[in-house]
Amino acid sequence: QLVESGGDLVQPGGSLTLSCETAGFSLDFYAVGWIRQVPGKESEGVACLYRGFYNREGTTSYADSVKGRFTISRDNAKNTVYLQMNSLKPDDTAVYYCVAPLGAKSPPNYHTDCGKLTEFDLWGQGTQVTVSS
Repeated sequence: QLVESGGDLVQPGGSLTLSCETAGFSLDFYAVGWIRQVPGKESEGVACLYRGFYNREGTTSYADSVKGRFTISRDNAKNTVYLQMNSLKPDDTAVYYCVAPLGAKSPPNYHTDCGKLTEFDLWGQGTQVTVSS
């Protein structure tokens, strides 16, 4: 289960932190990421994180459009993944979904592979981020 929160209306240049509370699986064995959707546009994989049993140092990945502005992190004690978003732009306006490779369509080799972010098939309900003055 994935439950997002933190979406809001924010002015350009502002900051926002999204949270994704996870339940029912261990972050030590699965990557978690964020995908955003805008009506009429293709979904974009924004950020992904895996750090755990198979990769102790961990790996993160970001879309070129958010590199240097967004940071993905996690709190193991709270089973929560965060997306810190800085220097927000109107183009960042979207519904942001927390995603993980836990559905029936995710084979084992997807579980820790952030390269498969856009194919992760367990999605949260989404949280709206609007960047506007």
